[in-house]
Amino acid sequence: MAQITLIEAVTQALAWEMKHDPSVVVLGEDVGVNGGVFRATLGLLDKFGAERVIDTPLDETTIGGITVGLAAQGMKPVAEAQFEGFIYGMLEQIICHAARLRNRTRGRMSVPAVWRAPWGGGIRAPEHHSEANEALFTNVPGLRVVLPSSPGRAYGLLLASIRDPDPVIFFEPKRIYRQYKEEVPDDGEALPLDVCFVLRDGSDVTLVTWGAQVKETLEAADALAEEGISAEVIDVATLKPLDFDTIHESVRKTGRCVIVHEAPRTAGFGAEISARLAEHALYDLVAPVERVTGYDTHIPLFRLEMKYLPSVEKIVAAAKRTLAVS
Repeated sequence: MAQITLIEAVTQALAWEMKHDPSVVVLGEDVGVNGGVFRATLGLLDKFGAERVIDTPLDETTIGGITVGLAAQGMKPVAEAQFEGFIYGMLEQIICHAARLRNRTRGRMSVPAVWRAPWGGGIRAPEHHSEANEALFTNVPGLRVVLPSSPGRAYGLLLASIRDPDPVIFFEPKRIYRQYKEEVPDDGEALPLDVCFVLRDGSDVTLVTWGAQVKETLEAADALAEEGISAEVIDVATLKPLDFDTIHESVRKTGRCVIVHEAPRTAGFGAEISARLAEHALYDLVAPVERVTGYDTHIPLFRLEMKYLPSVEKIVAAAKRTLAVS
C-alpha cells in the first residue's frame, strides 16, 4: 500500500466517490484543467469529464448558488473555494439557503453539498490566503464543520461528508498538505463524523486541538513526556456538532485542559469548548483552562507568520501553567 499526503488523500476520496456515485460533481475555479490551485482535483477531469468536473468563472457567489441549486435537485456537489478567505463571497448562499433549506421546507428538501477550502496559515501567503475562521461557521445552525489533520482522516472524513444528507464545510489545513505521508487504504471506508479522535492517552493534562495544530500539539506532548508529564491529545476533527463527551471524559481523568487553535483568540472555537467545560466540568478541573491561540489581529505576512501561530513552546508552557496549580 502506497503512502500518500493529505492533498493526495483528498484527491483519492473525491475520485472514489465520483466513481461509485454518479450524482457527485466537483466545481470551482480551476478545478478541471489545472486540477485546482493545490492540485486537489488533479486528474479528475480526465477520468470523469467536463460535465462532472466543472471549471467555473471567478465568481464565488455564483459557485455558492449553483452548489445549493444542484444539491436541492438531487445532485451531490463538492464545491471548492481556492482559499478559505475566498469563501466569504459564498456566505449568502451557505448561510441563508444551504443551512436553512431542510428547516425551511420542514424536511421536504435538503442540501447534501460539501464546500471544501484550503484553511489556515503557515505557507507564506498574503491575507485572504491564510484565514482560520472556522468559528464563523460553527455559529450557523444547519451546518457541519469538519477539519481533518492527517491523510487518513482527510480521506475518511471527506467520504463521510460527501455522503452526509446535509451541508458540510470541509476545511483542509494546507500547511500540512504535503508535510508527511501515511498509508491510506483506498477502500471507500468513511470515518464517523461528529466524533473526536484521541490520538494519545495521558493522565496529567488534556490537550485539545484540530487541523494543522495537531502536529505541534503531538510534539508538545512528546516534549512534556520527556519531563515526566503525561498529556492526552484530542483531535476534535468535527467542530460542529462537537463531541463534547470525549473531551469531558478526558478532563474528568486529567483535571486540566489546554485548547490549541490558530484562529484569533476572541470568540474562537476554543472559547466554546472552554465555556462548556465551565458549565459541565467545573468540579473536575483542578486548574483554569488554558488557550494557546492566534492573536486578535489579521495574520501577518511571512516574516512574522510563525510567531503568530501556536508553537510547541507555547503549548508546553501552557500545559506547565495548569500543572503549577494545586
